[in-house]
Amino acid sequence: MKAVISQYRHINLAIKLAVLVIVIDRLSEQTVSLYLQNSEGFVKITPFFNLVWTGNDGISFGMLQGLPYGQWLLSFMALIITGFFFIWLLRTKSLWVGCALGLLIGGALGNTFERLYYGYVIDILDFHFAGYHWPAFNLTDSAIFIGVSLLIYYELKSPEHSNNKGNKNYG
Repeated sequence: MKAVISQYRHINLAIKLAVLVIVIDRLSEQTVSLYLQNSEGFVKITPFFNLVWTGNDGISFGMLQGLPYGQWLLSFMALIITGFFFIWLLRTKSLWVGCALGLLIGGALGNTFERLYYGYVIDILDFHFAGYHWPAFNLTDSAIFIGVSLLIYYELKSPEHSNNKGNKNYG
């Protein structure tokens, strides 16, 4: 029994990570919403960082904004991709890959829930320098970025790409 539990611990951890990403994102957006009620739409936190409240009905960097039926099309595509991530999660034996997929699944589902509920994804983090603003983003976007980065790092460091080709326990 213990062997079966340890064999699937990465799935358990991934699901917990996904739920944590969604919950923290929602709580942070609710907190920022309350904080911004008596402001001019943004609050300057540091010389290079503001809290904002903006809706993005497109995808990363505002691409595909105003797409006809975008709310449904983008949500459908995100759910399909999340399904593939979940299948990958069920097949991997790597805790590292499981964590990365948990972040990706949580980020994708968090953004999809917002897109279906509000019609757009809420972005609250605004970094800027010398008048140039990085597109606003949220914590689920950060989870997706970290998940992808972990997968890339893992793939570059996996046994398949090293001299230790005998170990086949990778994602």
